[in-house]
Amino acid sequence: MVSVTQEQKDLLTLCALRAERRSVDWSLLARTCQSPEAVQVVLGGDIPEESAVAQRAVPVLRQALAGIDDARQRVTDELEQAEAAGARLVTVLDPQYPANLRLVPDLPPFLFHLGELEDRDARSVAVVGTRSASDVGLRRAARMARGLVEHEVAVFSGLAKGIDSAAHTATLDAGGRTVAVLGTGIAAKIYPAQNKTLAERILSSGGALLSQFWPSSPPATWTFPRRNVVTSGASRGSVVVEASSTSGAKMQARIAAAHGKHVFVLHSLAATETWAQKMIDEGTAVEVTELGDVLRRLGQPEKLQQVGQQRLQLALAGL
Repeated sequence: MVSVTQEQKDLLTLCALRAERRSVDWSLLARTCQSPEAVQVVLGGDIPEESAVAQRAVPVLRQALAGIDDARQRVTDELEQAEAAGARLVTVLDPQYPANLRLVPDLPPFLFHLGELEDRDARSVAVVGTRSASDVGLRRAARMARGLVEHEVAVFSGLAKGIDSAAHTATLDAGGRTVAVLGTGIAAKIYPAQNKTLAERILSSGGALLSQFWPSSPPATWTFPRRNVVTSGASRGSVVVEASSTSGAKMQARIAAAHGKHVFVLHSLAATETWAQKMIDEGTAVEVTELGDVLRRLGQPEKLQQVGQQRLQLALAGL
């Protein structure tokens, strides 16, 4: 089975608990279960967070704990699927949990991954955009990715058609590191199927595939918006290349702004999409005309990693 500590297994068990088709919000679990002691408190039926969300979750938690044996079996089954896929596990209990992601309020409690997670991922940018990209948009995404690689910035994206695929591919062609954040479980079939070869190339080139879902989870309408949370949270900022008002990339821009991340909007997008120009006018996004506009706002990976570790130490101290 996947290498897992008892504390990690207990955290996964909390995530698997359900009562009357309800479960405790995973982000709440992630925020409050960053130490073994806190996990035990929650397993005892209390939630160490003073918020309205936590107060509403306590009755659900206590009711769900009656079915803890079923939850433990779910965890066992999912870990077996992860092992069959060759995946590994990292949780908010672990120092290896991505530093950038630890700093956002809606962080996931666990991640399954293929390939290595690296400290240098702290200095990363998500390059995102529409699946129905124009040829010009694809070239712009590729050019941005290549420029980031030249400055040793890891490129995150969502393995979707269009802009995502162009960003991953250009990063690999330039010899850089890219991480694909999946909208499915790590043991599920690659979605879209046409990107299976791209996913294999990412792994063979030293990159990683990352999923916040149970390993067996298939694609669903709700998984892709949740995927955007990790794509935003795990990076320092998001470059939006092409995105209509209904695009998932627009949603990621909004999520990144809520996270306090940098939102970089290409000049060409700002000129054609009202929502993009509005974010610039509101001061929640920066208009990008050249690569330097992005690079000047990125910190160094060592400092970013230090901030994430400080957050973990506060949790361990019970603060």
